[in-house]
Amino acid sequence: MELNERADIDTSQIEDGRGSGGGGGGIGGLPIGGGGLAGIVVTLVIALVGGYFGINTMGGDGGGSSSGTPLSACTGEQKLQQLECRNALYVTSIQDYWQDALPQSFGEQYKPAVTHIFANRVSTGCGAADSGVGPFYCPADDKVYIDLSFYQVLAKQLGAPGEFAQPYVLAHEYGHHVQDVLGTEAEMRRRQERDPSSQNEESVKLELQADCYAGAWAHSAANTTDKDGDKIFTSLTDQDIQEGIQTAGQIGDDTLQKRGGGDVNPEEFTHGSSAQRQQWFRVGYDSGDPKQCDTFKAGAVS
Repeated sequence: MELNERADIDTSQIEDGRGSGGGGGGIGGLPIGGGGLAGIVVTLVIALVGGYFGINTMGGDGGGSSSGTPLSACTGEQKLQQLECRNALYVTSIQDYWQDALPQSFGEQYKPAVTHIFANRVSTGCGAADSGVGPFYCPADDKVYIDLSFYQVLAKQLGAPGEFAQPYVLAHEYGHHVQDVLGTEAEMRRRQERDPSSQNEESVKLELQADCYAGAWAHSAANTTDKDGDKIFTSLTDQDIQEGIQTAGQIGDDTLQKRGGGDVNPEEFTHGSSAQRQQWFRVGYDSGDPKQCDTFKAGAVS
């Protein structure tokens, strides 16, 4: 995977909250219902690598994103060597894709969303969170949240070291933004409220659809451009796609349950098994068609 050095890094799509204090009381402060936020626990796109599975990005070898490169440095010859700058280009690529794909596939106009970079803790429209929950999307403020140290967790603790793991993670989160724009997430919550026993099943379908949307973006990523029409990627290989598939497999519920030392319990799945996550990423990538990502269709997920 090679990024185009000529591509414009649009930092207006990124908020840098590092050093702002963040606020909040960590995972315990994250609302999981009530206060008009019923069902938020399945809306937040948590990679399930936090306290639930005994993996925490707080302290230790977390990557130190609080002392990372400021977005103002995303200029000059060395810009693509900076993690923040590369991620800004990934966000530009993903949103450029959906600007066309959403109206073409679903007849809806895409509404851009901001990615908020934080360190350790953050206050959001969905409540307070810390980096232990992993990246997530908050529909209350239409933002993707990520502590960039999560990528080191992916590489060193979860076995997904490939560079393409990073845009895959972001594309998955933006898949949830697309679901929010289309009303998919709201409809899922209504089904959960009508049938509380279906909460995990519905959550899995939502997450697998986001994986499929990430695959659809990957199919067309090589053709995405910046605001001046310059391509963002100069090359995207089969190996890159395999890295995305590997990442999907490494954060499947069954794999994470095993890594946490517990038994595999499908009834507790909220994101889907490794095989399911890989399958639906492939559906999106192979078809290049977001309409093929209907995980809510009867019999689509088994």
